[in-house]
Amino acid sequence: MIDAHAHLWLEQRGRVDGLPVYALGGGRSQFGREVRQMLPPAMTDGVNSAERFLAHMDFSRVGGAVITQEYIDGNQDAYLRTVRQTWPERFRVCALYEENGVPDTEGMDGIKICGSRLQEQDLLRHAEVFAEADRRGLFLGIDMADGARQTGALRELAESYPNLRIAIGHFGMVTRDGWEEQIRLARLPNVRIESGGITWLFNEEYYPYPSAVRAILTARDLCGMEKLMWGSDYPRTMTAITYRMSWDFIEKSPLLSGEEKQLFFHENAKAFYRFGALPELPVIHHMAE
Repeated sequence: MIDAHAHLWLEQRGRVDGLPVYALGGGRSQFGREVRQMLPPAMTDGVNSAERFLAHMDFSRVGGAVITQEYIDGNQDAYLRTVRQTWPERFRVCALYEENGVPDTEGMDGIKICGSRLQEQDLLRHAEVFAEADRRGLFLGIDMADGARQTGALRELAESYPNLRIAIGHFGMVTRDGWEEQIRLARLPNVRIESGGITWLFNEEYYPYPSAVRAILTARDLCGMEKLMWGSDYPRTMTAITYRMSWDFIEKSPLLSGEEKQLFFHENAKAFYRFGALPELPVIHHMAE
């Protein structure tokens, strides 16, 4: 399997609403004006490293992962370059766009735009980033503002750069009104949807997330199963569930065929993010079995 939406950092040094985000210990972080459980509590030092993630990936038989970024974690470009160089077959990584010019994409596979957190919300004002990603053959990941507020601009940009691979995150902010408009963008040849954060968005329902499964079926009917990719939003979602639970509720669902699951978990992301051969990971039985 390939995880299309995960995060890594050695030190969290981000911002939210203009206020700092930083580790407090025990997996907790100061998150603006409040304290949040940012990591599983056993990650006592606040380090969210590639080595720790690979242990989760190997146990859950996830061969590759795409490391995205978020303002709340701070810019992790330098660390992600090291991750990419150390485990080139396992990871694809994004440079973070911070509205201060096109980021340095040397050693990167893509660029991440936090669309909902942009000070200038009109994506057309950020066209230079799309142009740079297109010029360099990179992919562009974007978490969009709720509903259809940015869909018109993204459609125009996607059509202007038809060879640019664009992945919309958080499954189009699936629990917000108008989320289907983001999904419909994947009818364009170069646009895909990844499900990172879907368990966060359906957290009130909790495992096995029947409404999330139904949302995947709705998206399938809107744009086709070949346009959808699984993502976990590791490690934040692991404060509520285990890594394996972030995918096995889909695997266990009888509402998707085996072929559809293969596309969702592996084939679509492998082609889109240009992964090569991935390791064959053995089944490791856990102590409760």
